[in-house]
Order: sequence, then C-alpha cells, then structure tokens
Amino acid sequence: MGAGGAFIGLGSGAVLANPMAKESSRSTKGEIWKWSKEAKYYVPTPRGPKCQLCPNECNVKEGEPGDCRTRIAENDKLYSIVYGNPCSANIDPIEKKPLYHFLPESKAFSVATAGCNLACLNCQNWQISQKSPKETRNYELMPNDLVRKASENNCKSIAYTYSEPIVFYEYMYDSAKLAKEQGIKNVMVSAGYIKERPLRNLCKYIDAANIDLKSFSNDIYMRLNAGGLDTVLNTLKVMKEEGVWIEITNLIVPDWTDDMNMIEEMCNWLYDNGFDDTPIHFSRFTPMYKLKHLPPTPASKLKKAREIALSAGLKYVYIGNLPGNEGEDTYCPNCKEKIINRRGFYITEKHITSNKCDHCGETIAGVWE
Repeated sequence: MGAGGAFIGLGSGAVLANPMAKESSRSTKGEIWKWSKEAKYYVPTPRGPKCQLCPNECNVKEGEPGDCRTRIAENDKLYSIVYGNPCSANIDPIEKKPLYHFLPESKAFSVATAGCNLACLNCQNWQISQKSPKETRNYELMPNDLVRKASENNCKSIAYTYSEPIVFYEYMYDSAKLAKEQGIKNVMVSAGYIKERPLRNLCKYIDAANIDLKSFSNDIYMRLNAGGLDTVLNTLKVMKEEGVWIEITNLIVPDWTDDMNMIEEMCNWLYDNGFDDTPIHFSRFTPMYKLKHLPPTPASKLKKAREIALSAGLKYVYIGNLPGNEGEDTYCPNCKEKIINRRGFYITEKHITSNKCDHCGETIAGVWE
C-alpha cells in the first residue's frame, strides 16, 4: 500500500527499523538468542519439535529453521527467535492497514519481524517476509517498550503488520495483552493462515484485523501462496465469532486471481456466511518480486469486482491502490449518500455521528469512536 508515517520508508510497503529502539545483538554460532522465547504451540516428536501454530506443522530439527524461518529447536524444545526483535517499525494512519471502519483518522504504531509462513510469488514485503531474522537488521523492542512507545506517540492502536504476524505470535500475544490492559487497541494484518486454537486464544486481545483473502481457489492458494483456502475461511469465521472487527483485502493479480466468476463465488460465500457488513478492499496488483513480468491490474477489473461485490449484497466495497476512484469512499448502504470522502489514506470529509449516517440515520458497521 506504499510507505508512510513518521519514520523513514523503504518502499514497496516495507519500512526501516525504528530508530528509537536499541539495535539487538545476534548470535554468530546459531544458539538461542537473548531475544528468543519458547514457542506456545508445539509437541515434541522423535523427529524434533512439531510446530502447532499453523497448518504447515513443521517438524523442526536442531540447526534447521521451520518454513517461516523464525522458529528453531534446541534440546527438544521449540523457540521463537523474533521475540522483542522487530526489523521494522512505523507510525501509520490506520487507513493504511487498510482499515476504513476502525477508529478512522487515528494512528497505529506498526511493527514487524522477519519471516512468513507463506511464500507468495507477489509478496510486496519480500525483503523482510522472505528473510530469516539472521538476515535483517533487528532492534530490541520488548512488549513493555512497544506499548510505551505507542502511548508516547499518541497511537490508539498497535498494528502487527508488514510481514506475517502469525510467525511472531508470542511477541504479538504478549504485547497485545499488555496493550489491552493499558487501553491501547490491537490490530493484526495477516493472511490468516493459522490453526484454530492459537487463533482463539489470540482473539482475546485483538480488536481488529485485516485478513488477506488471496483467492477463492485451493489450487491457486497452493501455487501462488503455498497455502490453503479452507484455513483462511475458518479464520474469518472464528474471528467473527470472537467479536474481532474484520476487514478483508483481495489482491487482484492478472492471470491468477482476476477471474470474475471466482470473485463472484467469493462474494456470495461472504454474503451467505454473514459477512455482508464486513468491508472488502479489492487491491490493485503492482508487478514485483517473482511476478515482475505481469502488468498492473487494469482499473476496469477492479471496478468490475466492486460491482460484483455490491450486487452480491456486500455493503462496503473499496478499491485500493487506484487513487482518485469512487471506490476509496464510503457510501451509506441505505440512502446511498457519500458519508466519507478519502484521498489516499486521509479523510477529507465525514458524515457519520455516533455510528449513524448523518443523512438517514442508518447504522454504519464499524468501530468509529
């Protein structure tokens, strides 16, 4: 979605590390780092600890990291090596996540570590997501310091974002719990590729999430992202059950996820499963990483996807990465009047008072105050 915020941008959505944090030292021998913590979800097996955080269920052998590059084994125990050890931090407008119906115009203190449990060919943050923490410049920012920095910078929320927060689960969990105790909201920006038990426990402390629903095909998920659709659909259902405010992003990648029949099937599933009030953001693909040979998504495809979603009964449908289009704005689903006018990540006009449309009094889904 592009760089922005109070710290220095790196481009392609990633950001440089927090200059206010202390740079962390690292091991040169591969042993457990000072910033490591025992993983919350794993079982010991004769082949090494078997991670139970995501459906990859990696058997992690000593000296070899799991698929996400953030978990190692020692003495039959599994450790996260990114605890309090982020490589990126930034202060962003909440709209950048993107979250359009959650505390609009507020600031989110955003953090990420290296690593990801997927391997998307189109990853916009591949410089950190497809790296080991041993390959990135990391900074010590323990949960109590993270919460303090968010408070000092008048951020209403902490966003776990940029790479894949599931792989720094322990860091996110402890930070979110502490933040919630101090009245700071927690936001997760994720592909949602996580097992149900750790997800439900995390939802106790997560207030909002943007989940990247990458396609509506198991085959495409495997070939494009090295993941699976069913897990992500279950994540959406669980988060809704647990009361987390959800918004969905669907990146339309030419030749991969631009099939309008598949998009219609996805929108019908969302409507049938009670997600008609859940904002969906159709995002424009920009050529990068391993798909540089593809063109950007045509504007016509994005507009058609929006039309399909609205026709399916979804009430709040947006277009991202295409500045100046009507899909940036929020319209009342009842009277059809424009109630929020946006320019990029910033609001220029708003007609919502206490969750109600100023024109007709319709309740607008979201967390507005």
